[in-house]
Amino acid sequence: MRPDTAVGGSGQGTRDATDAGFDEWRALQKATDKKRADILSDVVGHPKGLPSVEELDYTNPSLSDDAIRRHLRTLADVGVVREREFETGERLRDYPYKFYELTEEARELFDRNGLFPEAAWKRQYRAVEKTARIREIEEMPRP
Repeated sequence: MRPDTAVGGSGQGTRDATDAGFDEWRALQKATDKKRADILSDVVGHPKGLPSVEELDYTNPSLSDDAIRRHLRTLADVGVVREREFETGERLRDYPYKFYELTEEARELFDRNGLFPEAAWKRQYRAVEKTARIREIEEMPRP
C-alpha cells in the first residue's frame, strides 16, 4: 500500500514527497529490501543510533563491508540515512570516522507505518554478543 502524501495537481502523475523532496514511496521501497532492512534494524538498534560500517559488518556477517557501503549509499540517496563523520583533525587512529544515522523524515515515515520500532531493535541489538573490538567502537564518541 502506497503512503498518502501526494504532491502534484490532478492526482495523476503524483509522487510521494515532502517539501524537501523526500520521496516516501521510494524510501519505503529501498528500506524494505531484506538486506537493507537488516542494516536499518542495526542502525535503529545501535545504542548511539550512529553505527560505523565496522559495527554493521559485524552484525551482518553475510554481507561484505563493500556491500554494506553500497546499501548505505542507496539508503542515503533516498534520504533514509545520512552519513556523519569526524573532521580530519578529530579522527582517532585505527578507529572509524564515518557513522550512519536515520534521518528525521525516515523515522517519522517508519513510525507512521509501524516499521523499525526503536525499543524492539535496541533490545535485539543489546542481545548480540560482541567482541572486545566492537564493544570498544560502540563506546567511542560520535560526531
